[in-house]
Amino acid sequence: MRRTAIFGIFVLGLIGSHTALAAEAPLADKYLIEGKLAEGETKLLEEIVRNPKDDQMRFGLGALQFVRSVERLGQSFHRHGLLSNRQNIPFLRLPVPPNPKPDTITYKAARKILQDFIDDLAKAEASLAKVNDEKVKLPLRVGMIRMELTGAGQAGDKFGTILTRYFGGEQNAPKDPEWQVVFDRGDVAWLRGYCHLLMALAEIALAHDGQELFDCTAHLFFPKVETPHKFLSDPDGDPEVIGGLKAFEIVDIIAVIHLIRMPVKEAGRMKSALTHLEQMLALSKETWKFILAETDDDHEWLPNPKQTGVMALPIRKEMIDSWLEFVDEGEALLSGKRLVPFWRGNGERGINLRRVFTEPRTLDLVLWVQGTAATPYLEKGTPTRKEVWGQLQRVFGGDFIGFAVWFN
Repeated sequence: MRRTAIFGIFVLGLIGSHTALAAEAPLADKYLIEGKLAEGETKLLEEIVRNPKDDQMRFGLGALQFVRSVERLGQSFHRHGLLSNRQNIPFLRLPVPPNPKPDTITYKAARKILQDFIDDLAKAEASLAKVNDEKVKLPLRVGMIRMELTGAGQAGDKFGTILTRYFGGEQNAPKDPEWQVVFDRGDVAWLRGYCHLLMALAEIALAHDGQELFDCTAHLFFPKVETPHKFLSDPDGDPEVIGGLKAFEIVDIIAVIHLIRMPVKEAGRMKSALTHLEQMLALSKETWKFILAETDDDHEWLPNPKQTGVMALPIRKEMIDSWLEFVDEGEALLSGKRLVPFWRGNGERGINLRRVFTEPRTLDLVLWVQGTAATPYLEKGTPTRKEVWGQLQRVFGGDFIGFAVWFN
């Protein structure tokens, strides 16, 4: 239940900006609700050429481009018949409709899907980065936004319907069908931060060579896979069911863990990922600078302690203070000024996280858990402050992960 709430917060938030819900909706709202994202992007770009100082239009463009990036990702998955109902992984759990005639997916095609997603996100982030008006507001009916995840060219499902499908039923879905949100200047920085986070994750994946992982396990995610192991997709090859899983599926899941042992393919992408994460943290600070300065109270996405948010979750000052300390600590870790505690040895050395990105080596999940993969990055220095992490647990309790996804 908490996982679905977290994802709902995550996806619902990645769409917007802030203004009192005016009688006339912004142009972006029209195209988002009609599901005409490509047409809307063209129209908004034309309007910005005519009115280059219209930051609401620019904010709407960035929001629409972000939604379109998610839509295009879903369409790519649908084209290859993603078995989203079987996944528990955020990207791969995007609820695309079943495809009875999927295209065969190759490793090269899978990498291209991620690269296209990065390119789309970069375009959205670039539009948002040009929004300078500190009073900008963008009201959107988020629940009415349509995303066409099949690529059939028709108006897609409402965003609320898509999330309901993800939640697994009406009983777990938000009740307001429109989900009116007024996004503002702080939300511009917030959405930019999420663009950088998603680009960082995709860059990390593309930095490594996952060919063997794909060849041996992609059949768990797609029905038609170009692989030298054709028998993996044999529908008659899993006769025994154990604990709800076919016997071979259990072995395949073990193989996934075993094969997260990927050599570096493009080292420069790890440095790009590091830059994106640094940008994300800087934008988190910018987000809260603007939100804390707000004096209105109008359908807030991220409220300050004196406001009421659309999520109906009260935000206390100590929560924001603790979050910003966490962001400071994250910056210190990414810069190498503080070290990640090492779970083996006498505690004299820690992991320089920056060097993990700037001096990448084979990504081996099992050896990281065991500890030997950390050896090249161990050094003496100042460890991360334990009090920061203790404060997070005290203030947020068991809900820190959910709030972190929301706060960015």
